Amino acid sequence: MGTPGFPDAMCSAVGELVAAEDISLILFRVGQLPTVEFNTPRESGDTSSLESYLRRAFLLDPYYRAATVEHQYGVFRLKALAPHGFKSSEYYRTWYRNNGLSDECGLLIPVEGGSMNLSLGMTSAGQTFSERSLKLLRELYPIIEAAIQRHWAEAASPRGEDSSLQRRMEASLHAFGSSVLTRREQQITGMVLLGNSTRLIAEKLAISTETVKLHRKHAYAKLDISSQAELFSLFMQALTHSEGEEGVDPLIALHSPTAAS
Repeated sequence: MGTPGFPDAMCSAVGELVAAEDISLILFRVGQLPTVEFNTPRESGDTSSLESYLRRAFLLDPYYRAATVEHQYGVFRLKALAPHGFKSSEYYRTWYRNNGLSDECGLLIPVEGGSMNLSLGMTSAGQTFSERSLKLLRELYPIIEAAIQRHWAEAASPRGEDSSLQRRMEASLHAFGSSVLTRREQQITGMVLLGNSTRLIAEKLAISTETVKLHRKHAYAKLDISSQAELFSLFMQALTHSEGEEGVDPLIALHSPTAAS
């Protein structure tokens, strides 16, 4: 603890206890983009998908949202956090599935200035975490939490000029589509981006599935798109050009003459 070798030692030890095949330790600093403190080396050496996650896709990650938005901490399998229909979401198809994980379990831990996700994954086809492994992780969680909190007591402090970047990206997510969509259409579009199925959206908003479909159809028409894949692509493009001003739709920046050129 307190040395550069701690992240490797901690992640390797926890991963070995539950036979995890892929391990990542991601730090979510308040107001900043996530940083990877440890990641199992891939044989291919391909880091493109992880880089995509760190730049923008993390905003739609169930683990990120559970820790930073809902302040949930503890041991969670992905299926416990992801909304119904997550595997049909474009986030899952475009980014998550490319990681090759057949099962994932995350330890969400509050730290000074933010939170951490110790992500344990299985990559072998059909391989999942056993109930015994999950029970062990829950029993060890207080020890792992205390060790990580002590080691990163100072590391999670926001760092000057970048401190508003994550907030600006969150603001862009909340404002996405507001310049062209009704409040309900924008609400449903955001829930689609987060992986909610039509049925779950209907339940959460206390409206019928047909009403959800109608609002979604109108939203897609106004955005000049025809599928969830195009919605995801449009959202990612908008984030690239947005300054993240509070309440300002990132689509405005995307469609400005500067962005078009």
